Amino acid sequence: MQFVQYVSKNAAPRTVYQFKLKGHMRKNSVDNLFKGSGSYTEAPRNSVGTILADEAHRLNEKSGMFQNMGENQIKEIIHAAACSVFFIDESQRVTLSDIGSVAEIEKWAALEKSEIIKIQLVSQFRCNGSDGYLAWLDQALEIRETANYDLDGIDYDIRICDTPAEMEAIVLEKNCARNRARILAGYCWNWPKDTRNNTNFHDIKIGDYSISWNLNGGDAFAISEESVHEAGCIHTSQGLEFDYTGVIIGDDMRFENGKVITDYTKRAKTDNSLKGIKTLAKKDKEKADQVADEIIKNTYRTLMTRGMKGCYVYCTDVALAQYFKKLLKQK
Repeated sequence: MQFVQYVSKNAAPRTVYQFKLKGHMRKNSVDNLFKGSGSYTEAPRNSVGTILADEAHRLNEKSGMFQNMGENQIKEIIHAAACSVFFIDESQRVTLSDIGSVAEIEKWAALEKSEIIKIQLVSQFRCNGSDGYLAWLDQALEIRETANYDLDGIDYDIRICDTPAEMEAIVLEKNCARNRARILAGYCWNWPKDTRNNTNFHDIKIGDYSISWNLNGGDAFAISEESVHEAGCIHTSQGLEFDYTGVIIGDDMRFENGKVITDYTKRAKTDNSLKGIKTLAKKDKEKADQVADEIIKNTYRTLMTRGMKGCYVYCTDVALAQYFKKLLKQK
């Protein structure tokens, strides 16, 4: 029998899966099944039977709190496992430090003299199993041309809300059934360290509406009974699915001159997703704008595909809301 470990850069899915399993297995047995992506910097060759690397697009080069350990997480996973399986979607790269790509995996596999088998996931049970919604979203966000200009005949409940309170009311109602609805937001509001456990401090403020970012302590955001009253971000939701989501699109994306444009200067100062972008912009502004645009759009694509049955969107930019409503033929 081979020993298998599940690996992810993001701690959120590991936390949820561990919680779900601990009702059936011994705690120490469960904990050893889940590892962070930086756990193999010194692992001997083939010391693990199989490593399942989920969200492989989120893998980094260096490991450790200060990014000063190891050489390359992809290389280290391949080296440590007799068999390594990478689940990858390059359109979900959401930070500057994400290096996971098919080409990068193939490069290190060849250097480790590993056999490479590529399998394409042609469909997925996400968003009611509708590839049409995913294609429409890519078209709407101007990520890629797909020819999916509308959602006619697609069984997915997406609505553009006029206020964040309207969006929240729908999410709260949907959550009553199974505690499977959550509010998510783009990282355009700061998350101060000294208030991260204070539910009464509301980080996100939009007019007379306000809500806290997800609390730092307690149960995981995805399964806590109270977290429906908080807003999660890309880091607490990527790799997980809910029945329904409400998504707040902040000032980092707007509709202007007939185009969906992004603005990385509107991101929160506490957001490390684009750390280093200002330095890059000084050297090559065009490249910095292109990279930031890709990451911001990928972030909202990811947030807007966390809901299996529906997504309810509020945009701080009125023009962007009107653009989405027109695409959806929503009055």
